[in-house]
Amino acid sequence: MLTFEEEIHKALEVLNLPPLITKADIKRQYHHEAKKHHPDIGGDALKMEEISRAYKFLMSYIDNFRYTFNHEEINRVFPELGHNDKFKL
Repeated sequence: MLTFEEEIHKALEVLNLPPLITKADIKRQYHHEAKKHHPDIGGDALKMEEISRAYKFLMSYIDNFRYTFNHEEINRVFPELGHNDKFKL
């Protein structure tokens, strides 16, 4: 059985996605892969099922992701803002 992190990486691999992506990237790539593999256009039904499962898994992860808006996290994501804080008088 795969760990949760391994499942994420597997889903990214199925959809041919890199680790750093946006939600829009996932949707766009899902549609791209679905157009290539959908059984209605001669694709493989099992491959399409795998693509759909990977897409649903990643979207569920994103939809349930808990965000933090504390000072440290904001500075990690936007380091240039933290740099400006150092020079305030």
